[in-house]
Amino acid sequence: MRSVELFTGCGGLGLGLARAGFHHDLMVEWNADAVETVLHNRAKGVEHVADWPIVRSDVREIDWHAHAGVDLVAGGPPCQPFSIGGKHRGNDDHRDMWPQAIRSVREIRPRGFIFENVRGLARAKFAPYLQSIVDGLTRPGEDLAYNVRVTLVNAADYGAAQKRHRVIIAGVRSDVLTSPVAALKPTHSRDRLLWEQFVTGTYWDEHGLRRQKEPTDYLDVHTVRKLRAAGVEPTGPRWVTVRDKLKGLGEPTGRNNHIFQAGAKAYKGHTGSPLDQPAKALKAGDHGVPGGENMMVLPGGGVRYFTTREAARLQGLPDDYDFPRSWTESMRQLGNAVPSELAEAVGRWMSGILTRGAGALPMAA
Repeated sequence: MRSVELFTGCGGLGLGLARAGFHHDLMVEWNADAVETVLHNRAKGVEHVADWPIVRSDVREIDWHAHAGVDLVAGGPPCQPFSIGGKHRGNDDHRDMWPQAIRSVREIRPRGFIFENVRGLARAKFAPYLQSIVDGLTRPGEDLAYNVRVTLVNAADYGAAQKRHRVIIAGVRSDVLTSPVAALKPTHSRDRLLWEQFVTGTYWDEHGLRRQKEPTDYLDVHTVRKLRAAGVEPTGPRWVTVRDKLKGLGEPTGRNNHIFQAGAKAYKGHTGSPLDQPAKALKAGDHGVPGGENMMVLPGGGVRYFTTREAARLQGLPDDYDFPRSWTESMRQLGNAVPSELAEAVGRWMSGILTRGAGALPMAA
């Protein structure tokens, strides 16, 4: 299936969609450093990236009619206007690009679309604006209509090694799907992780570690007790932990973006990511990594920053995907990226809907 992508960034969304079977006709990104990252990896011939048609451009200047008829339009409009860590100006922020996302759908008339944004967009403060986005995507043109579904997701539930909460706004053209869009179902579970850690202990065996009897988090203790009492093994794969994702990488080597960065310090509320849980969401500030963020908790209780390579793994990027810029700039790009595992799961979900067509997927209860 063919796709067009807005706000490509360093490529997390694009890579996941490519793995899900979408072929990009056009990818657009304004930030020069992010474009250089993609071009660097395209020149290296990284799988799926080698033929990416990325251009550096302002989406406001593009005539999308030339790409009319592609199967999918996707993108992650800048999240800062709605981010909890931002200034919360919403549609009053000059970086609000939702009108351009809607325009791309109107001009391309794709069979479906997928847009990703921060959970903050779903806050009560922005409810009227979120509704206006949904209304605009539901009826982007006089003779054009879509069935639209808004879904709150945690990337860890889809195989990413991050507890990254996001909003997915997806739609299917009304002549392709006459019924409401089916629910996006999680593929991985916290209960399964806790079962393997504290009921069977197989998680620790996989990593060659001494089995631990109880979790340290109160909510996890409560869940483990319920699992033990029920004695019913949760189905499906477990959440992926930091330790799982970084297995085999070892301590920073000074090569392949795996370089130690000094200065990590924990603050109240910013204490780093435990190794045996999915990481806290990687974050990006205007000037690099915000204080107390993007760190792992070491076995002795100390903290250190994730290297660029470690952060790339946590975003689901392969080890041959390079970041040629500084650690600060690379971490900014990674903090803004969509985890490729989440993108792939959403892409496969959308591909299934578009393949099966009208009426095939009933509304979830």
